[in-house]
Amino acid sequence: MTAHFIGAGPGAADLLTVRATRLLASSAVCLYAGTYLDAAVLAHCPEGARLVDTQGLDLDQITAELVAAHERGEDVARLCSGDPSVYSAVAEQTRRLDEAGVPWDITPGVPAYAATAALLGRELTVPEVAQSVVLTRVHRDSTRMPAGESLEAFAATGATLVLHLAIGRMRELAERLTPGYGADCPVAVGHRVEQPEELIVRGTLADIADRVEEHDLRQAAVIIVGWALEAEGFAESHLYSCRRER
Repeated sequence: MTAHFIGAGPGAADLLTVRATRLLASSAVCLYAGTYLDAAVLAHCPEGARLVDTQGLDLDQITAELVAAHERGEDVARLCSGDPSVYSAVAEQTRRLDEAGVPWDITPGVPAYAATAALLGRELTVPEVAQSVVLTRVHRDSTRMPAGESLEAFAATGATLVLHLAIGRMRELAERLTPGYGADCPVAVGHRVEQPEELIVRGTLADIADRVEEHDLRQAAVIIVGWALEAEGFAESHLYSCRRER
């Protein structure tokens, strides 16, 4: 049987893909991250399904659940917050499943940063303002960042910056990013977007740390930094512009 890695998006039950809901409905076991997902997502699982909250499990325990389901002849859904292509630990898990001879597949989901941008009503790539989006994190209790991938280097490019797993270090991040972007650069924080407790916090690098601390945000948040958040008077894209040569 198959282990299905499924992007659960920002955690809203109605932001899963049709494929994701079909796979959930046909899987006898579902592993999910209770820290990030609205419980309503689990309503797509069949009655009597084995539901396993992975927030207290390590990688070995998660893998054991996936392998055990396979050995019982059961399909298992492994819900990943956001999209599995970013910070999902899919690489580590699938490597172990390959070693155990367990087949697997991946179904994409809506990234949390995309859901946050939608709530803000903003495009993150604005002509002649920012044409690149950098998805990154910071090093603390996790693996080291590769050489050259520093916040200061990313800020120097002026690209729109999306930070995951970093809300607990907002003040430090603002200080490190200010020299590259400027203190008045806009920042938006999306906390549990598309869930009942959804919150958007907006500010600048000069004051965003104070605003985040006022709301006591500690997890389940994505940070977006860049001038695309408040761009005005920008040029039109050549893709649709009437100036485009035909």
